[in-house]
Amino acid sequence: MSKIIVIAGATNGIGRGIALDRLRRGDVVVAVGSSAERGARLRADAEQAGAGDRLDFLRADLSSTTENDRVIDHVTARHPVIDALVLTANRQSPERRETAEGLEFTFALYYLSRYLLGYGLRGALEASPSPVILNVAGAGNTAGAVIWDDLQLERRYGMLRAQLQGGRANDLLGVSFTEKTGGTVRYVMYHPGFTDNGDFSQLPRPLSVLVKLLARFAARSIDQVVPPLSGLLDTPPLQPLTAVDRGRTVPLTLRTFDPADARRLARLTEELLTFRRTSR
Repeated sequence: MSKIIVIAGATNGIGRGIALDRLRRGDVVVAVGSSAERGARLRADAEQAGAGDRLDFLRADLSSTTENDRVIDHVTARHPVIDALVLTANRQSPERRETAEGLEFTFALYYLSRYLLGYGLRGALEASPSPVILNVAGAGNTAGAVIWDDLQLERRYGMLRAQLQGGRANDLLGVSFTEKTGGTVRYVMYHPGFTDNGDFSQLPRPLSVLVKLLARFAARSIDQVVPPLSGLLDTPPLQPLTAVDRGRTVPLTLRTFDPADARRLARLTEELLTFRRTSR
């Protein structure tokens, strides 16, 4: 039976790979991405595979809370039932930059959009007999931390620091989401490891050259990464919350999944969203 799958970050890298895989399997895919050009290439590949009528591409800037709200409205208006939500949207930013809403870009895109989409699409997911959220981030990695007194990294920004904070925030998101929803939607946090997505254009040139060289010898290809991720959409784990690091189940007793920290971050996130929405 075909599924309805929403993929955030679907026009590049792992998200694109999952989108094409699911289209070939006969699913309906709602693909969300920021680039119209990449969206057109995804559509061309879908049509070549005879699946163009099952692809719904939505261009959106997921670093914007307003755009996330628009995506939620678009999806729920067309699909009252969703079987899976795949969260892959992320982009490195060498320099600190703020969104139009005054949020640090990495925090907004890598963490906050995933928070908004998960809760915003919760009702449609719960209408499915076997719903799952697949959050592709850094589960199992214990480096970095949530900077509690400086979530927006205003005092000391670094690209790696921002990325690691986003990863740790997504770990805590999985914990708090499962606790708040009572496990009605199974939640999988998945770390694919170093993956060659073929696009390092957002990095400074010297670093992009180095990363490309490393990717040639050490990175896993998209074709290697997609099958186990796609398999989790077909057969979600039985338990409400699962963490996987490159195919290996990770114990939820790691400090990065601390329930008290998860509740704390959820509370701060809601306060931030309330402030932003009342300030519009």
